[in-house]
Amino acid sequence: MQNFKAYQLAKEHYWHCKELKLPSFLKDQLLRASSSVALTLAEGSGKRTPADQRRFYAMAYGSFRECQAIIELEKLNDTTINKLQDQLGAVLYTLSRKTADPD
Repeated sequence: MQNFKAYQLAKEHYWHCKELKLPSFLKDQLLRASSSVALTLAEGSGKRTPADQRRFYAMAYGSFRECQAIIELEKLNDTTINKLQDQLGAVLYTLSRKTADPD
């Protein structure tokens, strides 16, 4: 997991989300969604086939989009979270669309 860039970015994203000031109902939802990104990436990395991995990476991307929506709804302008989301979003998008290796 040390060399899994998406997972490392997801951890940083979660840690930063914990520091954001939000209404409690959105803070709870953001923490569930941001932790889901990291946990689903970890689970997906252990799957045996590229198709199974992509399925988990696509689920992680969905949770990530939920995080983006919460931050957008609250009109948060946080440079660190914006940079992390740009990086993490690009990596998750790529992982979820990765084509299977030919047999």
